[in-house]
Amino acid sequence: MIQHSATSKSVISKKAKFNVTSNKRSQPRYTKELSKGTWLCLSFILVLLVGFGSVMGIGPMFSTMMKTAHDLLLNTAFYIMGVAVLAGAISSVFSEFGVTALLNRLISPIMKPLFGLPGASALGLIATFFSDNPAIVPIAQDPAYAKYFKKYQWATMVNFGTTFGMGIIMLGGILGIQGGKFSLSLLIGFICAIIGGLVSTRLLLLIAKKMYGETAIVEDKYLSSKSYDVPAGKRVIRDGNAFQRGLNATFDGGKAGVNLGLSVIPGILIFCTFVMMLTNGPTMVNHHAVYLGHAYEGVGLLPWIGEKISFILHPLFGFNNNDVIGLPLTSLGAVGASLAGATSMANNGLMSAHDMTVYVAMGYCWSGFLATHPSMTDSLKLRDITTKAMATQFLGGIIAGILANYVWIILQSIS
Repeated sequence: MIQHSATSKSVISKKAKFNVTSNKRSQPRYTKELSKGTWLCLSFILVLLVGFGSVMGIGPMFSTMMKTAHDLLLNTAFYIMGVAVLAGAISSVFSEFGVTALLNRLISPIMKPLFGLPGASALGLIATFFSDNPAIVPIAQDPAYAKYFKKYQWATMVNFGTTFGMGIIMLGGILGIQGGKFSLSLLIGFICAIIGGLVSTRLLLLIAKKMYGETAIVEDKYLSSKSYDVPAGKRVIRDGNAFQRGLNATFDGGKAGVNLGLSVIPGILIFCTFVMMLTNGPTMVNHHAVYLGHAYEGVGLLPWIGEKISFILHPLFGFNNNDVIGLPLTSLGAVGASLAGATSMANNGLMSAHDMTVYVAMGYCWSGFLATHPSMTDSLKLRDITTKAMATQFLGGIIAGILANYVWIILQSIS
């Protein structure tokens, strides 16, 4: 009895110790009221204000900041919300009636060897190709979709969606230039961009596997609704007849899209405003550069950096015109803005077919990920992989550009 009592006390003691440790872990973190972070924060804000204000002027700087954020809210964030509602509704209906399961069976032999993902990921591919990168988020959050993934695979949806996002926009934009003059450039660029995206997804897959392990499943906290333990070969369906199930699935998926649209607004407004102000230049009035405080004005830092390191970029990407370097750099923040620049340069005879090929490869692979990645990972509750996802996507775009450059050179030498 004494021995048993001692053992019980030992177990109780261990439990108590564990509870104390758990409580300590749940306690908020403390630091000094004034710390190094205080001065670093002030220094960073001061550098931004001085950097932008000295070039643009304080008044135009704040005006541009507010007007850019407002325009992004109305024309980008709400657009993405609309896309997310439709994508969420379609995903929910497809899951309800077994289309997702069919895609998983049919396309797994292709997707698994290439991207290391189940065939169900093809649904995300289609949704993002016909819209924007964040369209994959409501699909990924659908429990009937997520059940086909291990957690480490599911975590790569950020890069996988970005690989194919804005595809229809790029396709229509490039084909519309001079009656399809750059169709071959578009084809080669698309193939190289997908290869670059494949590399970025595979790299993130390796990172996520180390972070989450190979066996972990996607928990309910990441999903838009509760998941269920489903027997092998079965799927959960809603109550009612086919019409009622379809209607309920549509509304449930659409509501999930609304929630996504709200959750991505901070990321889009904050990061995209910052990136666009680093990318764009002043307004041109009678061939003079002036800052009027309009939306999307900026200091042109990223293209300037591209020009300064052109001696490195030219051997890698082979641009015939150094001004073209600014296009893929612009696509880091907004591929739509870079596409407008590419159209203008091509119509003015400033872009060769080679330059267009490399631009398409890099622009399509990146698809403005600097603006969308933070909001996507935040919506998926995967903030811990944000920087890793961004680094691997950036590397994927570099690989796509280099590959496009040398593929074009080889094809030209053969012909």
